[in-house]
Parts: sequence; structure tokens; C-alpha cells
Amino acid sequence: MLINGKTETQVEATDRGLQFGDGLFETVAIKNGQPCLWRRHMERLLSGCSRLGITPPDSSQLFDEVIKELGEEQQGVIKIIITRGPGRRGYRPQPNGEPTRIINWSKEPVFPEQVYQRGIVARLCATRLGWNPALAGLKHLNRLEQVLARSEWHDPSIQEGLMMDAADRVIEGTSSNLFTVQDGKLYTPDLSRCGVAGIMQGLVMEVAEELNIPLIITDISLQDVWVADGLFVSNSLIGIWPIRELSGQDFAVDAIPGKLIETILTRGYSNE
Repeated sequence: MLINGKTETQVEATDRGLQFGDGLFETVAIKNGQPCLWRRHMERLLSGCSRLGITPPDSSQLFDEVIKELGEEQQGVIKIIITRGPGRRGYRPQPNGEPTRIINWSKEPVFPEQVYQRGIVARLCATRLGWNPALAGLKHLNRLEQVLARSEWHDPSIQEGLMMDAADRVIEGTSSNLFTVQDGKLYTPDLSRCGVAGIMQGLVMEVAEELNIPLIITDISLQDVWVADGLFVSNSLIGIWPIRELSGQDFAVDAIPGKLIETILTRGYSNE
């Protein structure tokens, strides 16, 4: 693990990331010794820093530190954490604070190949996402809603849980974005109130446009989910996972355009 470019495993107890969850993170797939979708991850990270008023990191420096942390490793996952840095007691941030950079490598997750052909089993979570437009879309460090939601099940056959907001709108998975398929069109939830704007979600939207697949960003009710022809989730590590069963209801995996999945599996691991 690298902390501010040095091999460390500890941060200061006064770090605002520890004290308040005051920071952001990116989870980046590593293929053939290179970070995938690096430009997109950096754009989201820098945009998040701007919205939170955190001094943005130097993306070239981060890249060099990622390569240093990888060493001889060719595959895996890099997690980048940027906090506002150490601070005095109290919520008010100090001006001109020095952010903390944390970079950590972990082994590549192993997913059964069959999940891409047969789909996954998912469930609805009881834990709801709260509305906060000021934080909506950000991949910030405050993930307790997701922690509670993921703690709701221990069945290894269930790979993901879908989360709703207080108005019963379906927003996202615990660690993924949601798409529904209906009559040849793709729908993905409006994330202006809550939820994380995913890197892979953005790529799916771009590829859908290239393939002339209509895509609509809108509120998605639970009823919209139940009547959908197909469902799938996405993130930077899994690419696209079709959902074959949600809380006991079956969905058609072949409702998802095969060309979309094929393109994402290729483009999702590029270093663009």
C-alpha cells in the first residue's frame, strides 16, 4: 500500500477520511499491467474533488504511483482513495489542507464464466438510499448504506442486491449500476437525487448510442422492473452481468443485446 507515495499502512488518526468519510475513491481494474479506463476514472475523481472542494491530485503522479504499487503484478484491482487530509476537530474544513493519497492493490476477483451467459441471481434490499442531490453521483467514502444493504444476505448464490430510495424508485445495485431492457430500449435510473454515476454505466451508455440502441435515463419504479424484458448490472470490475432472477422472478438473459455485452467486454478492459 502506498500513502502519499510512500510504502505505508497507516494514516493519521486526525485524517478527515477516517473522521468523517471526507473523501472519494476509485476502483480500477488492472489488465496486463495497465489500469483500465484510466481517463474516465480520473475525470470522475477530479470532478468529485471539485464538487467537494478537495484539492485535486495530479493524475500523472497518481498514475506513476499506481504503476509503482503494481510492481510485477499484471492483473488485479487498484483502489485509489483521496481524502481531504488531516484536520482539526470539527466539521469545518481547513483552507489549503493537504489531501491524503492512498493506493492499494488487491488480487483480481474471480467470477464464474457462466455468469456472463446464464446471468446472476439478485435480490431486493430493505435498506434504502437517502436523497442528497449535493452528493448524488459521487463515489464518496460514505458507504454505510451499501454496507447495511450488503449485510442483509449471506447466501453465496446471490451475487447482487438492488437498492431503492424512500419513494420506492429502484436506483442501483449495492456495488453496481442498473439497466432494464423493455421493447428493445435500455433504461437506467436517474441519479440526480442519490446513487453513484458509474464508469461502466457511462461506457454502456456510449456504446448503446454507437450501436443505435435507444437509451433513456428516467425514474424506474419497482413495477417497471417487474415488467421489464431483461435486467443487467454493470461496474468497472464485472463489465455487464445479466440478471436471470430477482427475488424469485425470472428474467430473459437473451433480452440483453449480445453485441452490447460483447463490445463492453472488449472496451471495458482497455486503457483509454
